[in-house]
Amino acid sequence: MKKLTTLFSLIFLVLLASSCKNEKSLQAYLVDTSGKEGFFTGDLPISSVLSPKADVSDEVKETIKSIKKINIAFLKKTAENDAAFETEKAILKNIFKDNDTYKSLMSMKAKGMNIKVYYTGETESIEEVIAFGYNKDIGVGVARLLGEHMNPAKIMEVMNSIKMDADNGALSNFTNMFNE
Repeated sequence: MKKLTTLFSLIFLVLLASSCKNEKSLQAYLVDTSGKEGFFTGDLPISSVLSPKADVSDEVKETIKSIKKINIAFLKKTAENDAAFETEKAILKNIFKDNDTYKSLMSMKAKGMNIKVYYTGETESIEEVIAFGYNKDIGVGVARLLGEHMNPAKIMEVMNSIKMDADNGALSNFTNMFNE
């Protein structure tokens, strides 16, 4: 009887250990990079990025209301951080690789930057839009747009119709961090 109990206990421990995945989530990554040396991180309310003075339709304004905030983590590439750049790029690729949570929306190259866009939720009701990008000369980073029941077609319409407010203090301070 003691052997049977030991055998069942061993099987239970093996099953328990194998069921615990050591996958890192995007949320955990964003928390881990906050305050990490060399990283620019932040949470931006959508109002600090998009101009409230924009001349857009009521439909676009309604779409903007479905967006809550943007989380950003970026490691600027320098001559001294080659290893950190490669490590962070690998960590982010691993988060999105073979992950059922993040669905691929598109991949592209823009100005030498490799960009992959993912989403969570249903295609007609997106909860997150994630842009992951890297360039060996610029750096590596991820931006996550959080919202409720966002419509991807409407989000693309917003991005095409809204002009960034260059005079906005929060936005100019944020972009200046990357230029230093």
